[in-house]
Amino acid sequence: MTLDLPLIWAGLIAFAVLAYVVLDGFDLGVGILFPLIRGEPHRDEAMNSVAPVWDGNETWLVLGGGGLLAVFPLAYSIIMSALYVPIIVMLLALVFRGVAFEFRWKTQRGKFLWDWAFAGGSTLAALAQGVALGALVQGIPVVGRAYAGGWWGWLTPFSILTGVALVIGYALLGATWLILKTEGHVQRRAYDIAFWVAPATLLLIGVVSLWTPLLNTIYMQRWFAWPQVLLVGVVPLAVLGTGYLLLRGLTERREAMPFLASLLLFVLCFVGLGISFFPHLVPNSVTIWEAAAPDNSLSFLLVGGVVLIPIILAYTAYAYWVFRGKVNAAGGYH
Repeated sequence: MTLDLPLIWAGLIAFAVLAYVVLDGFDLGVGILFPLIRGEPHRDEAMNSVAPVWDGNETWLVLGGGGLLAVFPLAYSIIMSALYVPIIVMLLALVFRGVAFEFRWKTQRGKFLWDWAFAGGSTLAALAQGVALGALVQGIPVVGRAYAGGWWGWLTPFSILTGVALVIGYALLGATWLILKTEGHVQRRAYDIAFWVAPATLLLIGVVSLWTPLLNTIYMQRWFAWPQVLLVGVVPLAVLGTGYLLLRGLTERREAMPFLASLLLFVLCFVGLGISFFPHLVPNSVTIWEAAAPDNSLSFLLVGGVVLIPIILAYTAYAYWVFRGKVNAAGGYH
């Protein structure tokens, strides 16, 4: 039996993207919430909660983007041509945010500027990711294996909605992460924020989920055709159940449950995207197999992937294990 190498690689890249979203999502969320956390010691504590892991989390972005280029070059060329602006904005925002992470600890007089740089870079990166996602979901026009749209084709009401939704969703991840990792004033503030962004996130998930099938008939058939609606209908039911656990965890002042429920919400949304997209990489235009590189290239790259991905997983797990537990403002970044 021969391996379906394009399908295997599609699964690996999807995993890398999901890992990036759930791991880098909460530290972007901490940056988004930075203006809402008053007082230098409290901001130090919030930043210390993500300081040991934030840069390692972005490894998954490199793996997902680099893997797409190497394994699905056709899809990469089409998607990048369509989404140059939001992708470049995202990368510049991540760079600016990383610089702010370092420089904030090197100055006192200009610390407030780097605080806003950290918050602005985090918010802009999240917004750009959401806009790019919305533009991809709504479909990219392709003619003759090339992008056939305009320079501003990515900017639509739907993509703006998904951009705002992702910012709010990351804010939820950030708030629940701070609940898990901090104590005292910062934790109380995180609970207060989470009580607002949790219902907003659930509402936006609902709006985007209802709008998506209206974008084209293929999405509509994927979600509402009989009898597969019985199978895919499990996803929205799971979202409702997870939303209940999230709100219950916040109401009961649990520490771990809100964060785990928030992560599960993102996983379920990602599963929903998979249901809408499969078997396409460029929705409704280019399938996984049409976009794939030759099998010889896929086999060669898979050897490296089999070695590299477990190493990244092991390093990530070890980093989170070493830096488990609560943080405080006195710990310092370096």
